[in-house]
Amino acid sequence: MAQARRPKNAGLPRPDVAERVADMMFALSTPSRVQILGCLMDGPHSVSELIDVLAMEQSAVSHQLRILREYGLVTVERVGRRSVYALTDEHVLALLEEALRHTERRTARGLSLPLRLRRGARNQADIA
Repeated sequence: MAQARRPKNAGLPRPDVAERVADMMFALSTPSRVQILGCLMDGPHSVSELIDVLAMEQSAVSHQLRILREYGLVTVERVGRRSVYALTDEHVLALLEEALRHTERRTARGLSLPLRLRRGARNQADIA
């Protein structure tokens, strides 16, 4: 049976959608945020648990969690005096799994990203 063809440019997002997706991807632009999300793939964790696993300072973990919350990638629940963080939903889990899988495949094939992309292009001049 013949496979149905998609119309040309069917996957092309509208400019406003493309901008929101790019903004969302920003949340994955630092290794520490990816590591935090990776920890949360196993289930909810308190800030102190994340600090122990990641060997990061409390202020750094809290800062990255704030950004992840602002982008809607994690939720927080107060349990007594502790703040417990979790991935927002299965879409966040799928996004992270696909990003990790894509990176692993490229690495396995001996491909790498340009240095400025690996470093996150933190300087706006690097992006332009």
